[in-house]
Amino acid sequence: MKLGVAILAAGQGTRMRSALPKVLHPLAGRPMLAHVIEKARTLAPDCLAVVHGHGGEQVCAAVPDPDIRWVLQAEQLGTAHALVQAMPALDGVDRVLVLYGDVPLIAEETLATLVGAVDASPLALLTVRLDDPTGYGRILREGAGRILRIVEHRDATPAEREIREINTGVLVADRPRLAAWVSRVGNANAQREYYLTDVVELAAADGVNVRTVHPRDPAEVEGVNDRVQLARLERLLQRSQADALMRTGVTLSDPARFDLRGRLAAGRDVSIDIDVIIEGDVELGEGVTLGAHSIVRNSRIGAGTCVLESSVIEDSTVGTACRIGPFARLRPGTRLADGVHIGNFVEVKNSAIGQESKINHLSYVGDASVGVAVNIGAGTITCNYDGANKHRTVIGDKAFIGSDTQLVAPVTVGAEATIGAGSTITRNAPPDKLSLSRAPQTTIDGWRRPKKRPKPD
Repeated sequence: MKLGVAILAAGQGTRMRSALPKVLHPLAGRPMLAHVIEKARTLAPDCLAVVHGHGGEQVCAAVPDPDIRWVLQAEQLGTAHALVQAMPALDGVDRVLVLYGDVPLIAEETLATLVGAVDASPLALLTVRLDDPTGYGRILREGAGRILRIVEHRDATPAEREIREINTGVLVADRPRLAAWVSRVGNANAQREYYLTDVVELAAADGVNVRTVHPRDPAEVEGVNDRVQLARLERLLQRSQADALMRTGVTLSDPARFDLRGRLAAGRDVSIDIDVIIEGDVELGEGVTLGAHSIVRNSRIGAGTCVLESSVIEDSTVGTACRIGPFARLRPGTRLADGVHIGNFVEVKNSAIGQESKINHLSYVGDASVGVAVNIGAGTITCNYDGANKHRTVIGDKAFIGSDTQLVAPVTVGAEATIGAGSTITRNAPPDKLSLSRAPQTTIDGWRRPKKRPKPD
């Protein structure tokens, strides 16, 4: 049986009070819509259609996927109207699953169970029972439990409002019958919109025994209408991700103060302190420790490396048993070999640092190749930019760079060379020699420090 998925994502989201389309607001670092598409992909659908409307060009650009069939809903006239627009894009499938771009936490297992329910009925709904169902459409059943229709909260009688089973809007149906039902939906309501919920009553009138599936956790079907709800879902998702990591052997000092905004592959005995942010694709080897308030983005960190607090690592590769920080920054293109030390207020960019080398204090190393067992003293900078082009600095194995040195690229420091503190090196420094540049020190007798003049009365 071929499965098609329709994701309804055309709403403006006025309650978000934002120029950004609602479905593009980020959840765990990615647009909400991207989460829904990812969940739909787990079902291996034969086709996937996304209905867009408000900010359509932005929506398509934010989720570049050549396999998505984008469908424009030029006028937002309701959910049934949106699905009617999508049906031609789903031609050739046997079943259609309807999802929503602002309901991002639905579980893969829940979707698989729902799709399987169509084996027994041409229409299956995802419903949930809430302690407080205020505002939601209620599922009305006859005495034997057969679903008759859905009544919206504002239209429900006092007795109907006592019903706790509510409609989530997520459904799966036989495509030919769904197409027939949505074509019969009218808009005789206060909003003059075509509601997908009316399909349930039409199906029941045709004698269909509508099946229902319930999610394990009601939070799976929570939608986002404003920033308060978005923040709630963010914390729910972050806690779920944190719990999953801890079950694999990761230690989180405080799961409520951890943010994963991408994908993390972590070895055993990784330890992550409070307020750490992981973004993009990150890999942490066994025994890695991340200090408080650090950020790691699209990087790989080898086993046994210690990242101290308030450090930033971006688009970098770090070897094993390194020590980084505190207050260090590794910018894109940085590659640290095993056993490297990068210390306080050190910034490294687009550079390869050799095994056991140390850059421990207040230095900038950019566009450089640094050899094995090099020591770079405090306040050293590679002057790599001439205002138009970047130039490279090469430092040989076991070189010693004294503090407060400027290496003006392009320049090469030979193996085991020593650069005297306070030098500005503009020419290649030969290996195994001392190179330095200093103005003579002068003492001026009779000099007096200037004093402030008294203010006039």
